[in-house]
Amino acid sequence: MDYKQKKESKVERPELPKYIDYKDISTLRGYISTFGRIVPRYYTRISLKQQKQLSRAVKLAREMALIPYTSKY
Repeated sequence: MDYKQKKESKVERPELPKYIDYKDISTLRGYISTFGRIVPRYYTRISLKQQKQLSRAVKLAREMALIPYTSKY
């Protein structure tokens, strides 16, 4: 590898739909850490608009008891 070339690090994440629904638990679980926190933007590489929709959907799903507050499962 040439010293001028950069390593490409790819983060595995599910593809976000145009509108993030709070009832889509499988998509939301991909953006929640093992401790139950919402993963930040610099790690997931999503836009600000998508991050706001995601955080709102996660918070609403937690309030509806679809996702637990403390752990991923």
